[in-house]
Amino acid sequence: MTTIAFTNDKSPSQVLGYAGGTITVLIWATWFLVTRHSAATPLGSIDIGLIRFGIPALVLSPVWLKTGLLPKGLPLHLLAIMVFGSGAVFFLLTTLAIHSTPAASSGILLGGSMPLAAALIGIALFRERPDGTRIAGLIAIVAGVLILLTRSLADASLPWTSFVLLPAGAILWASYTHAFRRSGLTAVQASALIAVWSFLIMGALALVFGISLPEATLPEIGLQVLSQGVLSGLVAMVAYGTAVRTLGGTQAAAFTALTPVLATLGGGLLLGEAIGMTEISAAVITGIGVALSTGIATPRR
Repeated sequence: MTTIAFTNDKSPSQVLGYAGGTITVLIWATWFLVTRHSAATPLGSIDIGLIRFGIPALVLSPVWLKTGLLPKGLPLHLLAIMVFGSGAVFFLLTTLAIHSTPAASSGILLGGSMPLAAALIGIALFRERPDGTRIAGLIAIVAGVLILLTRSLADASLPWTSFVLLPAGAILWASYTHAFRRSGLTAVQASALIAVWSFLIMGALALVFGISLPEATLPEIGLQVLSQGVLSGLVAMVAYGTAVRTLGGTQAAAFTALTPVLATLGGGLLLGEAIGMTEISAAVITGIGVALSTGIATPRR
């Protein structure tokens, strides 16, 4: 007879991984809202990027100074995938899209696509074979995302670029997830390297295109410093890296499926977007999918 084992039999490292995934999605939900809000300020993508990567690059400077910008033994292609996948390129693509996309729709198209992209990459490139429980979880995630996506498509103002840039961002993040897992770096080391390289890229773009930071008010800058630099750029990167290291890339990425639910709820509470039975049912279905696909509830004989 098959029974269900819950988290009481999980190892401390797995519990740490679940905590890291949970912290990540909570921070990401606020990131969608704050990034969306920045569209109404003088701050552009480069300005926010300097904040996003400058703070963790400074805080973690002892780490990247010790490892070097090009750590020995780390293949350059893995470093490039990590920097592009979760650093400067990912940030520029997604910020551009979020500025013109409602928070709920952004969460659906980016956060909801991430676990699917990670799973497909794992299956296609690394011959990962998810068991029936995790496949059921991914199907539930797809169902929850499709419910929210159907709701968002009713908004005729949603630009077509949202359907290109945000899924592209999801693929980039999924690529980073698998590259980091195979890099041999710790979560802190990876976060430090991604931050410093991305800050250098943002600095070069600032020299070419200029910045708007002097035109923004101190409260606007302070909000971005807290959300982008401290929480998203530093805390969430380390937390997600911990989840990847302890749970595996595909399982850790599954946590991001909660992001569209939280972004939808936050958009309703803070940005005036409607919340109804559509959003509630999607939240329940996606939550079940995350539980199954991360292995929180696994079949045991």
